[in-house]
Amino acid sequence: MLNASCKKVLDIGPYNSLTDVTSFTTPDRIESAVNGVYDAAQSGFYAGGVVRGFPFGAASIEQGDMRGEDMLTFVTFYQITYEATYNPTTANNVYMFETLYSLINKANLTIEGVAGAVSKGIISNALGNVYIGECRLLRAMAHHELLLHFARPYRDGNGSQLGVIYRDFAINTEATIAAASALTRTTVADGYTKLLADLDFAETNLPATTASAPAPVNAAANKTYRATKAAAIALKMRARLHMGDWPNVIVEGNKLVPATPNMLAYPGFISPVGGWKLEISPATPFTTGGWQGNETIFSMKNASTDNPGVNGALANMLANTTIGGRGIIRISPVVYNLPEFLCNDSRRNMMNVIGTGATANYLTSKYIDPTTSTDPAPLIRYAEVLLTLAEAEGRQNGVTTRALQLLNEVRNRALPGGPGNFTTPPALTYTAANFANTNAFVAAVLKERRIEFIAEGKRWGDIHRNATDANFTIGGIPAKVGIGASTFAMYSCGSGSATYTTPVGAFPYADHRFLWPIPLTETQTNLNYAQNPGY
Repeated sequence: MLNASCKKVLDIGPYNSLTDVTSFTTPDRIESAVNGVYDAAQSGFYAGGVVRGFPFGAASIEQGDMRGEDMLTFVTFYQITYEATYNPTTANNVYMFETLYSLINKANLTIEGVAGAVSKGIISNALGNVYIGECRLLRAMAHHELLLHFARPYRDGNGSQLGVIYRDFAINTEATIAAASALTRTTVADGYTKLLADLDFAETNLPATTASAPAPVNAAANKTYRATKAAAIALKMRARLHMGDWPNVIVEGNKLVPATPNMLAYPGFISPVGGWKLEISPATPFTTGGWQGNETIFSMKNASTDNPGVNGALANMLANTTIGGRGIIRISPVVYNLPEFLCNDSRRNMMNVIGTGATANYLTSKYIDPTTSTDPAPLIRYAEVLLTLAEAEGRQNGVTTRALQLLNEVRNRALPGGPGNFTTPPALTYTAANFANTNAFVAAVLKERRIEFIAEGKRWGDIHRNATDANFTIGGIPAKVGIGASTFAMYSCGSGSATYTTPVGAFPYADHRFLWPIPLTETQTNLNYAQNPGY
């Protein structure tokens, strides 16, 4: 990746004609350079110069789900990830690693370029800090994604395991290439310390909403596509959750969730920062207008002229052939059959059947535009904020009124008679009597995450962070339904019965395949980037 970084340092895409010197000489060029960092996050690169949405335009969602058991690949397209048969040359692993570090380098180039432009008076300090905050947020998010796939979880040894190299300076000269080559992998804890520092800066300097940002960031079209203060806080909540730092998850979450909900209206919780809230229908965030609504805090924009393409875009991979999708990634009976996923849960309306008769399967309806591939990649929704805070509240304080309210705020809108409100909730709302103890409550939150975030790529993150949790580990990489082997008879809503088989075997946490290998392209050119054991 050092070699790739060297080749791509001047590519402040999509404006490839600008160099890292000329990119920061006028306000318009600086804005273009920042847009180039988002472009690196959205579209990256892949073999043969094609685009498949690496890292965050689609691939992080698809790979995150293919590493888990709740979605399945119906053809061999994602077979290597799904069956954990990867090696140091596997394309999806290699390009995730390389595009994440390419994004990091573009962020670092832009941070340094913006700081220089501020010092020369080309842009204001206020606008410069917003730009740097955006880049530091993307840098933190990229490093966290690397930690999820290439390092053991924080809670295995309290961050003492081998992490990834955290790059916080631009690689654009022989001297910086040499400096980067001298870096070695530090601990997981060191990575979290540095990404949290990036997110602290982002929280301090990003606007509460894009509308309140300096021009040109304040354009209405940027609402969910540019990072804001709430996105930084939500990512800190996510990081702290992975650390098992429940008290600080609560500290961060309380910034986005009021202490006392509105008991007579839905949604009961509206964020004091940015006004984020749940939509009344769980389907709304996945409609054309809903993409820019009140629930999606941060998403990665895809456009008809700039998207992951037929072999990567979310709707192309996950949508039904009846609307032009390919139907490759499907909903597994593993999650479909969960007893907590009630048959009359309205989120089942966000599924549709592909095929007929015995070979029919279920697909998600969350992604709707396979024709021009404009579905954004949902990265942070307010539902995640609420469920993250509910889990931390339960783990730290038990089955409190607040913990129940946070969980029910998400779940109730999908229940019959929902969403109701906290004074007159739906009949099936959770109460303390539903849970024998704290562990039962936390288990319910974890199941709710699986249901709420179907086809949003969050399953691997939850498997990873809980891998060493005595109460909630699933033991490693889970067993899965066979590729192309799912049948309609395997689906039985809410039954909890294993009417399906899982011929794709599980791997215990101790197995080396729990981690992805460091790409051969990296270890051959950078001898200091130690390979993960077993590869």
